[in-house]
Amino acid sequence: MAKSGQHGGNTRQMAEKYGRKAEDILDFSANINPLGMPQTLRDAIISQVTCVERYPDIDYQHLHQAIARHHAAQMSRPESDFPASYVIAGNGATELIFQWVQQTQPRRALIVEPTFAEYRQALTRIGCDIERFVLVEQEGFAVTERLLAALHEELDCLFLCTPNNPTGLMPAPALLQQILNRSAELGIQLFVDESFIDFLPQHRGLTDVLDRYPNLFLLRSMTKFYAIPGLRLGYLLAANQPIMATLRDTREPWTINAFAALAADILLQDHAYAQQTYHWLHSEQSYLFQGLSQLPGLTVYPPAANYIFFRLHRADFDLQHALMQRNILIRHCANYPGLSTHDYRVAIRTREDNQQLLEALRDVLAHC
Repeated sequence: MAKSGQHGGNTRQMAEKYGRKAEDILDFSANINPLGMPQTLRDAIISQVTCVERYPDIDYQHLHQAIARHHAAQMSRPESDFPASYVIAGNGATELIFQWVQQTQPRRALIVEPTFAEYRQALTRIGCDIERFVLVEQEGFAVTERLLAALHEELDCLFLCTPNNPTGLMPAPALLQQILNRSAELGIQLFVDESFIDFLPQHRGLTDVLDRYPNLFLLRSMTKFYAIPGLRLGYLLAANQPIMATLRDTREPWTINAFAALAADILLQDHAYAQQTYHWLHSEQSYLFQGLSQLPGLTVYPPAANYIFFRLHRADFDLQHALMQRNILIRHCANYPGLSTHDYRVAIRTREDNQQLLEALRDVLAHC
């Protein structure tokens, strides 16, 4: 069976493959907030459209200050406790993965898989030796204490995604703290991808402990929660000033466009949009999870964020292909190390879209 592309949202390629129009495809493959770009940002872009006539600030000072101010407020700390020097923004989170790896040059890395492919790609590019910690079906694809035993002093870094993509699971807080402590003891740089943490209002991630762990680097994405994947905006957080300073000094100039530089301060202050998102996700996450769990032949894993991972127990049946016959695109997970042709991920969308997916799945699975 042919494997699908490395990312969700490839509607153009899939439309060409199946002889469809891209605009007719209902896309469940990309984990983007279905509420769409906040109106506050839309209005700001329109009113400040002439900003494209000027170069952005090469240091993106206002952008970094806005992000730092947001996290200080989240932690109820003075702004001086979370300075802008803790922040480096990027042209999407992916740029920062490659830049961090290029700059730190780890010789041996551990990746918790299945997970986002770009960690491995960035490490492979610099010739890093890669060890794997494989999440297993018998443990529900969860990160367990087995990971602690896999850490050793010859490792330079550990890549961990919380909540994980594509499985959607979040490590227990106590275990995450143990991983932090063990990594610090062994001198392992801990790169934690929190790209979907904004969808979990009960979790602030690890920002509270940054100043206690100079080996900790946190990756955030704004494209998923705020539905701006075409704008490209992410950022890296760390208290390790020598590494952060070197990253700032060696990066290419002007990688962030003027609209993305404008966006952060507006989006991070749009608390009404965040509350609308939490209200939508609370309803639709439960609805879609329960609907999928009632379908025959599926093992569905409880989601933490805005996507759901499941395994289809039907031999030699391509569910993505079957649904594309109905103009519905889901994410095939066969190209994730540690997963197979039986594994899929679907984004959580609006009630109408989720109903359409469930109806199509019921019909497809009844006749396969």
